[in-house]
Amino acid sequence: MPDAGAESVLSAAIATDPSKSLGPTRRPVPHFPDPEPLLEHGPARIVAICNQKGGVGKTTTTINLGAALAEQGRKVLLVDFDPQGALSVGLGQGDPRQLDVTVHNMLLENDTDWEDILLETSVEGMDLLPSNIDLSGAEVQLVHEVGREYILAGKLKGAIEYYDYIMIDCQPSLGLLTINALAAAQGVLVPLECEYFAMRGVALLMETIEKVQQRINPTLVIDGFLGTMYDSRTLHTREVLQRIVQAFGDKVFHTVINRTVRFPDATVMGEPITTFDPSSMGANHYRELAKEVIQRWQLLA
Repeated sequence: MPDAGAESVLSAAIATDPSKSLGPTRRPVPHFPDPEPLLEHGPARIVAICNQKGGVGKTTTTINLGAALAEQGRKVLLVDFDPQGALSVGLGQGDPRQLDVTVHNMLLENDTDWEDILLETSVEGMDLLPSNIDLSGAEVQLVHEVGREYILAGKLKGAIEYYDYIMIDCQPSLGLLTINALAAAQGVLVPLECEYFAMRGVALLMETIEKVQQRINPTLVIDGFLGTMYDSRTLHTREVLQRIVQAFGDKVFHTVINRTVRFPDATVMGEPITTFDPSSMGANHYRELAKEVIQRWQLLA
């Protein structure tokens, strides 16, 4: 886990210029340059996209941040760890119930590895480990397994050398599946809807992350909090975003994802917004987020 010195280096490296205009978070916005191209890939940073509240943009962020990272020449593996299979649907897999093998098989069958369920997506450099409703029974079955919190980590170990980032789309709960994701991850990215009720459950999430850090995965860190569904026209969303910044400070990303109907439109078409509507505001916001997280993750490496 990065020590206080590493955290201070990170803060200094993305320090803001007071002379610059303020962004949505009411902080001067740093310049995040295009990252240098990679000559080789791996080892991957594993990131859990996590929030126990539903409808805050976890799956949207996983798909579109993953696609934006792939645009930057990074190799990305997305893990659908939600029995609803929304990530798989959002990447054009149709009815996930028709899939022969999924994450459920990978978790519970000793002879099924990540390569056996791997699917390519329409985005070059971005692959998918799909899921469906079968995964809902995995928590009950995993309870009796030895080292049940580490099953996912063990299954993903072989993929680390092939990818730069592995992003896990967690279900909206803090059960055993989410604990598995946190045990496997090096960082947690928390999407927070800019709405009052989204803030109320953060304390429980933070408590869970702290317990995982203490008991299961001491190297786990919070990579950042991402404001989603932001609408600058409303006082409410502006005030909520300010409360998020007041609560979490520099852990809040400068990039904020605005509310737009183009996200559900892209989901219906089974594409990331970066290919469905590449010049849209939403696509550009995720491109900016990709540059921001790459810079943060490089400093934490």
